[in-house]
Amino acid sequence: MMSLESPARRVALGVEYNGAAFNGWQAQASPRVATVQESLETALAAIAAAPLRVNCAGRTDAGVHASWQVVHFDPPTERPLKAWVRGVNSLLPPQVAVRWAHEVPDDFHARFSALSRCYRYLIFNAPARAGRLASLVTSHFAPLDAARMRQAGQYLLGEHDFSAYRGAGCQSRTPMRNVLALDVERLGDYVSVTIEANAFLLHMVRNIVGMLLAVGEGVREPQWAAELLAGRDRRLAAKTAPAAGLTLVGVRYPAHFALPEPDLAALPFA
Repeated sequence: MMSLESPARRVALGVEYNGAAFNGWQAQASPRVATVQESLETALAAIAAAPLRVNCAGRTDAGVHASWQVVHFDPPTERPLKAWVRGVNSLLPPQVAVRWAHEVPDDFHARFSALSRCYRYLIFNAPARAGRLASLVTSHFAPLDAARMRQAGQYLLGEHDFSAYRGAGCQSRTPMRNVLALDVERLGDYVSVTIEANAFLLHMVRNIVGMLLAVGEGVREPQWAAELLAGRDRRLAAKTAPAAGLTLVGVRYPAHFALPEPDLAALPFA
């Protein structure tokens, strides 16, 4: 592990943010709106005393959060690694924070070097809506059967054509994705849906959660997940779940990059 005092060339950052105040990750030229990328690049440029651009592991939509987004950039000026953490954090809005900074080799790319991404969707399943965690969860009033939801999710494991779970406007050249794990767990009034895949299509997690909610309510049977997958028709699927409950909680890389490992068991309940 590199010392925080070491000057860095290519640098990787671990970033967390509450996406409620932002119009997604990606910076937009017009109209000028608040984005996480723009906020981070502005703070980094101030520390570097020169403009720079960052590349991220996954572009999150408006209202979506991250506890473990990974970005990389090539510093135009030499700074100690601690400057990319403490210095940048002093200039960021309170909803965004850099957690760690590490030097990485020139062949590292936050997006293309990633082996997998992991998202967690949190549902507050109670008769009244959530308050304290309102921006981090989606409130769902009808009782949910987590066991049925977990059963449905197992039909999606492996590499498949996920056209039925693909959002309109998705620019990916292929609908093929490999879902490595999908777990559903009840924790008191909360239902947690955790999905890890090599990559995700536009709105893929939220569309999967929409299907799981219908199964959890008993409106559909668990095998509906497989029927939708085979049919490849988004028009026949469930509604897209809201953005508020979704968080990017982990990105995995080959071990030789020696980056910190995400704690996928961590939940924002504290």
